[in-house]
Amino acid sequence: MTVKTACFPAVAEHADLLSASGDGVIGHPHEHAMAEISAWITRQMARQAECSVIMVCTGNSRRSILGATMGNIAAATLDLPVRFFSGGTTPSAFNPRTIRALQAIGVQITATVEQAAEGTAEEPNPRYLIRWGAGEQSFAIEFSKTYDDPANPQHDFAAVMVCTDAEQNCPLVLGATLRVGMPFEDPKEFDGQPIEAEQYAARRDEIGRVLFQTLQRVRRPMAAP
Repeated sequence: MTVKTACFPAVAEHADLLSASGDGVIGHPHEHAMAEISAWITRQMARQAECSVIMVCTGNSRRSILGATMGNIAAATLDLPVRFFSGGTTPSAFNPRTIRALQAIGVQITATVEQAAEGTAEEPNPRYLIRWGAGEQSFAIEFSKTYDDPANPQHDFAAVMVCTDAEQNCPLVLGATLRVGMPFEDPKEFDGQPIEAEQYAARRDEIGRVLFQTLQRVRRPMAAP
């Protein structure tokens, strides 16, 4: 059984839509970052090293968790040995809007009984079990945390800064062998508005398409005769 077949049917269907929704990158605002990340993964695979990517934003509540989950779905779909994690610079809590956006495409998210340390907002910070498939590696434990939390890789990883604030205020990511900026707009700006769910879904899919295109650049040379 391949990694792809382990994805839940709804997740696999959505992944196929994102994967097929255009693979051109000429003029893409994230072209430089996509090229750097795909090249780094290719180098890691060539030396049979771990391919760990930490998606970093400020609060580790929205974009970074969307990025880590969509990245893991892309890696599973393309059958690549890449693992995505999430972290922040000023942790808060896994936002329920982020949870709903991922559940909408078939990802299973369940709160565990364990609480992580409270972030700056001093609000509950439960740990969640996220499953995108039935395979042994098709799950992650997510909660809001700093990028250097013990739950994340500590060395020889790629750090992808998915928000402008983290990009500007965290110029050095200790332990990273690649640090690259790939900022996306914050769906938080639409919290409480009628188009809230639509905007979270749009950000989820935007990040997902970019990560699919990034990993497809790694996969294509492998598939060449």
